[in-house]
Amino acid sequence: MKPAQRVNTIQEYYFSRKLKEVAKLNAEGQDIISLAIGSPDMPPSPQTIEKLCEVAHDPSAHGYQPTCGLPELRKAMAGFYKRVYGVDIDWATEVQPIIGSKEGIMYATLAFCNPGDKVLIPNPGYPTYTAVNKIFGTQIEYYDLLENNGWQPDFDTLEKMDLQGVKLMWTNYPNMPTGGNARMETYEKLVDFARRHDIVVVNDNPYSLILNEHPMSIMQVPGAKDYCIELNSMSKSHNMPGWRVAMMLSNKDFISWIFKIQSNIENGTFRGIQLAAAEAYNTNSEDWHRENNIENYRRRRIIAEQILDTLGCTYDKSQVGMFVWGRIPDCYANVEDLTEKVLHEAKVFITPGFIFGSNGKRYIRISLCAKDEKIEEALKRIKEWKNSTAK
Repeated sequence: MKPAQRVNTIQEYYFSRKLKEVAKLNAEGQDIISLAIGSPDMPPSPQTIEKLCEVAHDPSAHGYQPTCGLPELRKAMAGFYKRVYGVDIDWATEVQPIIGSKEGIMYATLAFCNPGDKVLIPNPGYPTYTAVNKIFGTQIEYYDLLENNGWQPDFDTLEKMDLQGVKLMWTNYPNMPTGGNARMETYEKLVDFARRHDIVVVNDNPYSLILNEHPMSIMQVPGAKDYCIELNSMSKSHNMPGWRVAMMLSNKDFISWIFKIQSNIENGTFRGIQLAAAEAYNTNSEDWHRENNIENYRRRRIIAEQILDTLGCTYDKSQVGMFVWGRIPDCYANVEDLTEKVLHEAKVFITPGFIFGSNGKRYIRISLCAKDEKIEEALKRIKEWKNSTAK
């Protein structure tokens, strides 16, 4: 027996594979500090947890739930978009709860692309964009994001590409891994590009509240709903990565097509999670968001930038999101010459940028999802390692 050909087109997710190695090192007593994964280390708000517990104690709450999502959650999602972005969303037809952005990437691809259709994917970009399209047999066309352009699309270059057969374009602002912030000019150009070329632009937007004083959405552009889809998630902004609550927003036709796919793949999320998520959207205050998503990560970024300085990296101080992204010194032939030494000699796990695409091969990414004292300890270890290698 042989596996399907698609199994041979992809590899095990980098972090899945590497975390096994880190776990083995820790089992050997090496005490590795991980600054790699973007999984918030803080809990959800108290009222979110209280609502989950309250519903879990209800004997009638444990049956199957509607895949389309409870009205309470859909209304809360629409209300969140109105408060944060000033965007009007019809809760009944224009928002669809999903169990995560990875799943949303899959549903959008299945809803709009046949095998052989083209999909535009950013380089560097989230590896799942590439993996999902390899699994489904679409033709991947990468477009460059470069530091000297603020990690924004180069629309002159995009216009010169062969766009015949392109069905979807993936964008991600604020950008991961680079920290390039959203720009209204970019969003306006994306909507115009989608309209003129009959391409669906999907903007992946989970980081807009992290270290960002002015959250933005592509849906703020007039006409965006006609041609665009936006993904948003509670994982980062509400400290709920393991809860698996996210949303897709668009016009009612796009949402209905996506829901056809979703309803044949998953059942509705546990009622307690849906109602607790609605509680978080409705009651997490501006003060809560500022302390959690701004002040907390701001303190940590100061320490992480000192790590980049110690490693001799250059970086943009205006980047946003829960990572810092830095270019490695020219003295390293490739990025793993640095990251593997830091892992095995300094006992700190940081992410090599090549996993996000060829345009990331000279960069590293440091996660801010660790307690201040852990990042401080990582800085101390890396300084000691650098001093020892300089002798």
